Amino acid sequence: MLIAIVVILIIVVIGLIIYNLSIHKKIQTFKNINQKITNLSVVQDFINTIGETSSVDEKIKKINEILIEKYEIKYSTIVVFDGAEYIIKASNVDQRHWESLKSLQDVEMFKDSISSGIPKYVTVNNENERLPYQKMEFGRAKSAIFFPLYIDNVYIGYWIIESGTPHDFDNVDTTVLEVIKENIVSVLKTVTHQRTLEAIVRQDLFTGLNSEEYLYGEGKRVIDQYTTSTICMFRINNLEEINKKCSRELGNEVVTQVSNIIKENIADTYVFVRYMGPKFVIAFSGVNIDSVADFLNDIKATIENTVVSLKNEEGEIIKGQQAKPVLNFALATYYKGTGLEELLKKLEDYLDHADKKESEITNI
Repeated sequence: MLIAIVVILIIVVIGLIIYNLSIHKKIQTFKNINQKITNLSVVQDFINTIGETSSVDEKIKKINEILIEKYEIKYSTIVVFDGAEYIIKASNVDQRHWESLKSLQDVEMFKDSISSGIPKYVTVNNENERLPYQKMEFGRAKSAIFFPLYIDNVYIGYWIIESGTPHDFDNVDTTVLEVIKENIVSVLKTVTHQRTLEAIVRQDLFTGLNSEEYLYGEGKRVIDQYTTSTICMFRINNLEEINKKCSRELGNEVVTQVSNIIKENIADTYVFVRYMGPKFVIAFSGVNIDSVADFLNDIKATIENTVVSLKNEEGEIIKGQQAKPVLNFALATYYKGTGLEELLKKLEDYLDHADKKESEITNI
């Protein structure tokens, strides 16, 4: 009888063990599925952030906020080398600690990580210690993982996550963190072109207008707030003739006065740039072609009836230094999400190949 009871108990214990193992396996499976769902959600959030109408720095900050929220990270900091110095692009750490956080490439313990591309985990054993790289932040972080970032095998900065608890990352899933790191690199790589455009925007000396590159960065973000917009490119058709027959100084004055007349008559929500040489672009954000026709006819008439002159120190008009601008306009509809550069190229080709005597407003 006793033997039978023991056998039954053994069978029950084995059954419970098998049941517990099954439950544990299901929990692990659920955790893995949940983690994959989280990862997919983060990737989708990253993609949405890249497509937002915001600057590169704003996008990187948004990405860091997503990481902190989705993965419940205490502190997260993204540092990027801009070609001259290391810049903190995003961090939820108090700014008084940024000086040490943007100098981690000089800390001995992280140099091997940078050269090998392998993350570095550091922690303390008790609350009375501090991490070696910390200078004035004794009680803030007690454990951290440092991830060097590379684009096409070129070191471009690092991502560091920190916790206020010792050994907090001992059992963390490093594969998940590697996926996050690669997503950060993908975002940085994607926005590199946008960053370049933002950096090379210049202001024209005579008009004070932004250069063509502005259209593909900040300008496009303004335009893309609307589903459709009208893009107008116009050319001062007789600018070369004025430069040649009168003087380049008069030509510069013509450019200045033409741009001033337009600036005074368009809304701040429209984008106006000096595109190249005698060509300019006005983006009528959220406005259709038919709605701008009357305005352009009026502004064209005003400008072409304006006599531009150069005067001497006494205020007298210099002989032979007078001219009236002649303008040629081309218009097209821009649809959000389509290629703005292709549309501008089409307008430019039309104006460049049109008869120099042509002075019209043409829909392309």
